[in-house]
Amino acid sequence: MSLNLPDFGLKRKSTMFTEEHEAFRDVLSRFIAKEISPYVSQWDEANEFPRELYKKAADVGLLGIMFPEEYGGTGIDYPLSYLSAVELGRAGSGGINAGLMSHTIGTPPIAHLGSDELKARVIPSVLAGEKISALAITEPGGGSDVQNLKTVARRENGHYVLNGEKTFITSGMRADYYTVAVRTGETGMGGISLMLVEKGMEGFTQTPLHKMGWWASDTATLHFDNVKVPVENLIGGENAGFMGIMMNFNNERLFLASACYGHMLGVFEEALDWAKQRETFGKPLIHRQVIRHKFVDMAMKMQAVRAVLEELAQRLQLGESPITEICMAKNLATSTLEYVANECLQILGGAGYMRGTKVERIYRETKVMTIGGGSSEIMKDLASRQMGI
Repeated sequence: MSLNLPDFGLKRKSTMFTEEHEAFRDVLSRFIAKEISPYVSQWDEANEFPRELYKKAADVGLLGIMFPEEYGGTGIDYPLSYLSAVELGRAGSGGINAGLMSHTIGTPPIAHLGSDELKARVIPSVLAGEKISALAITEPGGGSDVQNLKTVARRENGHYVLNGEKTFITSGMRADYYTVAVRTGETGMGGISLMLVEKGMEGFTQTPLHKMGWWASDTATLHFDNVKVPVENLIGGENAGFMGIMMNFNNERLFLASACYGHMLGVFEEALDWAKQRETFGKPLIHRQVIRHKFVDMAMKMQAVRAVLEELAQRLQLGESPITEICMAKNLATSTLEYVANECLQILGGAGYMRGTKVERIYRETKVMTIGGGSSEIMKDLASRQMGI
């Protein structure tokens, strides 16, 4: 049976992508096929992936996306960020993606607000895959309620004394650098600062957490017990950290939504291969009308997600800040991923319930995609407030 399926933008020559983008896509695709895809199940079961993967990813330019060229990055390029998230998502492991790319949320505040000394000391080593960066915002008593965080830092002579806890921190065990949100002033958003905490500082400990999905990514609770942080590690001005946190969100949410689209592609392709090979009552599944309709329904929704994400990547590259549309796009992508993962699991049947398939893994990981970067309800509330509703 001949199948004329859409390529979902993977081969289509979009005006958004330059020849350099297409060349990087080819390099990244080969890198993923060689260095990630064959080991996804193995690393998931091991609850970690090798640290040397960071260096390999750096060598192909993956870690430098969205960072200044002077520190080893490729410059601000939202289409390239979108493209890389999609390709990584197709491999079918959110855990590897989250851990490998945790610097994309941990390091931007340093790039945007840090002193020249701090930038030069931290960013090149992270982009080279030599050091690992993490972001520490969420606390046990509040998720996205940033303005009410309780971790405090008191200034004493040439350092800050830091006390409190952070939780659900991606790369929380293995990171070398932690961009930590602390309270240095009054209550509310006006009293928040960002500072760099480094592994090994006295009084800084971590406790590993175990999760429903993202097994290959280490996640931890961080404990700060009178940790002395040098004043030079302050990122931006004192009590001016809230805006630094907010500056992260556009790219983080677009990256998460784009990764969702990549996950859709991965499970769709796996389910299609299965439907062409699996025979029931003497015929391949793909010959069954109900199965073909499932693929059409999935393709229709996936095309819509791709169109929205590509438009947003272009608008961000032009300097716009479409916060409302990004929040809605993240919810669109995550809800569509839930739908597609469920349909693909139904197509694989019992085989899709077995560990080792993309469908089984991504089906578990749909939940964290609706939470990371702000839950679906928070996205709705933020969008409604931006709309003046």
